[in-house]
Amino acid sequence: MTFPQLGKLPSKFRKLAILGIVVIVAVIAVGFLARSKPIAVVLQAVERGTVEASVSNTRAGTVNACRRAKMSPAAGGQISKLRVKKGERVKKGEVLLELWNNDLHAQESLAQEQLKVALTRVEEVCTMADAARRDAERSQELRDKGFISAQQLDRALTDASARQSACASAKGDIEQSKSRIALARAGLDRMVLRAPFDGVVADISGELGEYATPSPPGIATIPAIDLIDDSCLYVSAPIDEVDAAKLKVGQFSRITLDAIKGRSFSGKVRRIAPYVLDLEKQARTVEVEVEFDKLAQNDNLLVGYSADVEIVYDVRKQVLRVPAQTLMEGNRVLLFGNKGVLEERKLTTGLSNWEYAEVTSGLVEGERIVSSLDRAGVKAGVRVVPEEAKPAQ
Repeated sequence: MTFPQLGKLPSKFRKLAILGIVVIVAVIAVGFLARSKPIAVVLQAVERGTVEASVSNTRAGTVNACRRAKMSPAAGGQISKLRVKKGERVKKGEVLLELWNNDLHAQESLAQEQLKVALTRVEEVCTMADAARRDAERSQELRDKGFISAQQLDRALTDASARQSACASAKGDIEQSKSRIALARAGLDRMVLRAPFDGVVADISGELGEYATPSPPGIATIPAIDLIDDSCLYVSAPIDEVDAAKLKVGQFSRITLDAIKGRSFSGKVRRIAPYVLDLEKQARTVEVEVEFDKLAQNDNLLVGYSADVEIVYDVRKQVLRVPAQTLMEGNRVLLFGNKGVLEERKLTTGLSNWEYAEVTSGLVEGERIVSSLDRAGVKAGVRVVPEEAKPAQ
């Protein structure tokens, strides 16, 4: 049918035929324009660099202090002195609180007075013992010359011996008095709570006048003071059991905190739990502790922050690599080929992570591949033009 013959058709069919011709022409025009206009794509040069393999925690970890003491006095009693406040920094050995201990102070004072009496008595008794010894020596000389009888010598020797025994007994009273003082001071130490290390007071559960009770064995009670050493911090985080065999103490780690966006902290694995946690309704995990490296004072990290860890267990430097987002299913990439036509290339990859994948075969350094795979029409065989890519980090 030729176009002049359209006039012989009924008007209804003539309109449909004209509409069909217009549609066909439009499709041909669109196809021609599509083929004639290449697609703009972002290209990434294949380069050499570092590729790391790492594992991450399955659930949020927690920032903990290397040393934390939840303390109560060794003895029970009424709180008479509370020497610190929440948030205050203390030094090792500093008194935190004292229980009522006037009776123990009185016992110590009594023991001190008894010691003074014992010392005075020793001085008196031992002086007399020395005099009796000298008398016995003179009596021995007189007996040798025949001036006194044997009976008189015997009495002098007996008196000297008795006084020496009294001197020794008096010295024993001194030791008893010193022991009483030590006992009283030990009792006083039980009524005083001191800081076992430098740190910050996190919490105080008692108030002046309240009764503090030590924790009996097997019965948990609220501690009087919670002391934290925040000079050393670490993250405790669960790692999936399938990744546990890759971990070793000392491996480099990156720590990120929900409370501090856009920053990561370096750390090292300090402990790997020797057993697997089997919690109900949760995957089996291994608890790993990652210690922070070189924290600055202005970092102001708080114990209890939620944290994530990325533990690097393998590193390969100066290897051929491609960004992970350039890989399609089956380790395929789109290569910018001759005359701007995209070619599909199958790769063999090695070490990889969420950022980069190591290329062991399939590409050479300097070739360019497509990184904007999400753009419409991007596929093998189409003609494209390069768009300036963002520099690799």
